[in-house]
Amino acid sequence: MAKVKSVWMCTSCGADSPKWEGRCPSCGAWNTMVEEKISVKPGKSRTPLGSTPNARPQKVSEIETAELPRITMPSKELNRVLGGGLVPGSMVLIGGEPGIGKSTLVLQNTLSIKSRKILYVSGEESAAQLRMRADRLGKVSDNVYIVCETSLDNIFNHIESTNPGLLVIDSIQTIASDELESPAGSVGQVRECSARLLRYAKETGVPVLIVGHINKEGSIAGPKVLEHIVDTVLQFEGDRNYMYRILRSIKNRFGSTSEIGIYEMCRQGLREVTNPSEILLNRTHDELSGTTIGVTMEGIRPFLIEVQALVSTAAYGTPQRSVTGFDAKRMNMLLAVLEKRVGFKLAQKDVFLNIAGGIKVNDPALDLAVICAILSSNVDMCVPADVCMAGEVGLSGEIRPVIRMEQRVREAQKLGMKRMLVPKGSLKGLDISDGDMEIVEVAKVEEAFRALFA
Repeated sequence: MAKVKSVWMCTSCGADSPKWEGRCPSCGAWNTMVEEKISVKPGKSRTPLGSTPNARPQKVSEIETAELPRITMPSKELNRVLGGGLVPGSMVLIGGEPGIGKSTLVLQNTLSIKSRKILYVSGEESAAQLRMRADRLGKVSDNVYIVCETSLDNIFNHIESTNPGLLVIDSIQTIASDELESPAGSVGQVRECSARLLRYAKETGVPVLIVGHINKEGSIAGPKVLEHIVDTVLQFEGDRNYMYRILRSIKNRFGSTSEIGIYEMCRQGLREVTNPSEILLNRTHDELSGTTIGVTMEGIRPFLIEVQALVSTAAYGTPQRSVTGFDAKRMNMLLAVLEKRVGFKLAQKDVFLNIAGGIKVNDPALDLAVICAILSSNVDMCVPADVCMAGEVGLSGEIRPVIRMEQRVREAQKLGMKRMLVPKGSLKGLDISDGDMEIVEVAKVEEAFRALFA
């Protein structure tokens, strides 16, 4: 008979406790302890994760290194976010909101791989549904094997009989191990299934792609230890009201975490967006006040983005501050700078700010474009459509230099911009004389305003 015991586990960090506690003793989160029934079968003892027979301590200089050839994925955007491709033996977790396109992204890439056998394990959809999606994508491959299974032990039986070169699990919250009595998706099941899949990946060198759910806060569902187990965590995000999706790297042991990939959702699946600046700029309408163009960076990738602002007299007692795609606290700081250092009275006015395209931007170089858009709407004077800007605004009203200014200037020149506002002294030692774009260096916010509206 299996011994059954009950423990309390934290859904935030995965720590366990023999009794319920209002606050997790490990991470300090409140009301995150849930009861898990664990069944331990006698006579079964598994080798701990990561243990190797006859292992001995070695000096760092004695360890032999080998350059692992990466597996090139069909999507260039996915390769960029992964750091150059999929590393053999790695475990990649892809998370995102329901219906955002996680399964479409994985299936579209696996159907295009012709060089290796792929086992696609689905715990949410039937084989007929996956075939319909493959027909819609226009890619039906004989190298991809579909199996609909939720038992981890049966999955390993299929792996043994198939011997795949790539394993896909969709999704980890639907997989359950027979050694635990808790239901699929619980803290114990997610942790146990992920650990066994990780051991399989490391022992065989077969990369594993895992699709995961997210909770209402927007983070990966399940215990936090899930993100520590895997090698790479990718977040697939975007507003379903827009066609564009962003693949962002949160954790990557084999590459940078500052890269993003941009896709467009269409009838035939996800289409790569190679030049995001063209889709984020709207040049079809006449010049209007409250619109500026900022040059932002995501990793080493520059692109131009449209910043929209609307300033109006407050109709009610308390002025409204509404922000989409930008940090609300940072916008409040910029409004305080405008009022204190420049003298614009905005305390009794509603301010609405929007980053076009449904993209969230955290680059401080967008500060200058934000304050210029707010001022443009406040004085009802338009900024020319061929003018762009990049610069961080400090609390004293100074415009501070930002990183990778040469790449920003090159991107603006490539898209036909005629004038660009940059922080003073940020172009020292850079050779950008091969373009016909006018560069205006500004040191204070007042200088930027005079350069735009004088």
